[in-house]
Amino acid sequence: MEKMRIGVIGGSGVYDIPQLTDVQEVQLDTPFGAPSDAYIVGRIDGCPVAFLARHGRGHRISPTRLNSRANIFGFKLLGVEYLISISACGSLQPHIRPGDIVVPDQVFDRTRQRASSFFDDPDVGTGGLVVHVSVAEPFCAYLSTVCADSVASYGHTTIHRGGTLVTIEGPRFSTKAESHVFQQSGFAIVGMTAVPEVFLAREAGMSYATMAHVTDYDVWHESEAPVTVEMVVRQLLVNAEVAKAAVVAAVGALRDAPPSPHAEALRDAIITHRNAIPPAVRARLDRLIGSYI
Repeated sequence: MEKMRIGVIGGSGVYDIPQLTDVQEVQLDTPFGAPSDAYIVGRIDGCPVAFLARHGRGHRISPTRLNSRANIFGFKLLGVEYLISISACGSLQPHIRPGDIVVPDQVFDRTRQRASSFFDDPDVGTGGLVVHVSVAEPFCAYLSTVCADSVASYGHTTIHRGGTLVTIEGPRFSTKAESHVFQQSGFAIVGMTAVPEVFLAREAGMSYATMAHVTDYDVWHESEAPVTVEMVVRQLLVNAEVAKAAVVAAVGALRDAPPSPHAEALRDAIITHRNAIPPAVRARLDRLIGSYI
C-alpha cells in the first residue's frame, strides 16, 4: 500500500471526509489490539490521506474506553508523519466563544485511567523497555501553524492560536468547582481526548496538532447555560463543515512537507540498556524502535 504521510483523526461530529476520493477501508491489527474502526484511506486533491473516526462510526466508544495506543500505532503502520486531530471542546475563557476554533500549544493532563505510553507495560507485552520522551512542547509547532492558517483561510471562523487544553477523564462533563479551577488557572479550553494521543504521537515520531472546535462555555460561565449533549451536537453540526474544509486546505499545505520535526523523538529517549531489552519486545515494537537499537 502507498505510504500515507498525512493522517486525520476525527472526533465528535466528524466521522468522515467527503472530499476523500479513491477510498478504501483498511482494517488493521496492532500489538495493542484493534483501533476504533477501519482506517479510510484515499486522496484529497491527489495527496494520500488516512482518516480514522476516533470514537468509531456512530460514536460507539467513550473517551475513557478509546484504545488510543492502537489508534496511533495504526497510523504509524500506514506511514503517517503528520497527524491532524479534530475535536470538540468547551471554552474556559470569555473571549473564546462557541463556534471559534482553537489550535492549542500546551496540554494539561487531568486523566486518570488511560495508558499514556507504548512502553514498559507487561499487560500488552512491552514490559522491560523504559522510554522517557520529551513533551515540553507537546504539539508540533509546524503542524499547528499549518492547521491555524488553514482555518484562517476559510474566512468564516475566529481562530485562536495557542492556549492550554486541559484534558479531563470524562465521559461526564466538569463540575462547576472543577470548571472554575480550570478557568482561574488560565486554561483556554477543556476536552476529553488529546491525552494520551498527543503523547503517543510523540513516542511514534509523528507531528500532532489539534483543531479544537468550541461548542460551549463548559459550566463556569454564570450567564450561560451549562454544557449539555444537545448543545454540543448543535454546534458541532455548524463546525463540522469548517473542520472538513480546513483539513482539505491543510493537506494541500503539507503536500511537499519535509519529514516530521519529531521523527527522531526516541533517539535519546530509550534508557534501557540495549542488551537488556527482551527480544520479544524488540520484535513487537520494531516499527517504533527499530532505528535506534
